[in-house]
Amino acid sequence: MASDFSPYLRGLYAVTPDDPILPRLSALVAAALAGGVRLVQYRNKTAPQPLRRAQAAELLRICHAAGAKLIVNDDLAMALEIGADGAHLGRDDCAPDALAAARAALGPQRILGVSCYNELQRAELGAAAGADYLAFGSMFPSPTKPAALKAPLSLLGEARRFGLPLAAIGGITADNAAQVIAAGADMVAVISDLFDAMDIAGRAAAYADVFR
Repeated sequence: MASDFSPYLRGLYAVTPDDPILPRLSALVAAALAGGVRLVQYRNKTAPQPLRRAQAAELLRICHAAGAKLIVNDDLAMALEIGADGAHLGRDDCAPDALAAARAALGPQRILGVSCYNELQRAELGAAAGADYLAFGSMFPSPTKPAALKAPLSLLGEARRFGLPLAAIGGITADNAAQVIAAGADMVAVISDLFDAMDIAGRAAAYADVFR
């Protein structure tokens, strides 16, 4: 029987920036956790693998000390190696057999998230494979992925039929988060608006206020 991850799959989902300096990235995440974040995704598309492993392992320690969970982006093997709380799989890992293999490898005690972009078909495949949440976006123009496909807000309402928590990503700010929550999102995945803030803990708390 799968674990109940619902306390973690709601609210602000903090996604890390591509920061090559481990102590600085740790400090950024610690500030987000101080602001109430309970779910962090380690995402670094530019660092070499040894640094990525060191960063992920340290963030896992920090998250667990704060009662939060750490998800690793697009690296199932590393998520399993460091004992992370789950993995998030993107475009290259969303074939049905790959999703099923990831679900089996993670087991019921770890979280599997799936990127669906702007496609309900991907959501259907993820749900059938046993994903714990489905992510859609880009909801708004994104400074992290300026060329990302746009996903209409109405897609979130359509995806409610899969019965899984939904994460919205892409250009989300504390000012527009209420729109995606009203459209059906359980989580808002944020990089820039959170980690570029002068007061990261305060910005995280502002998102918590939106959800309340």
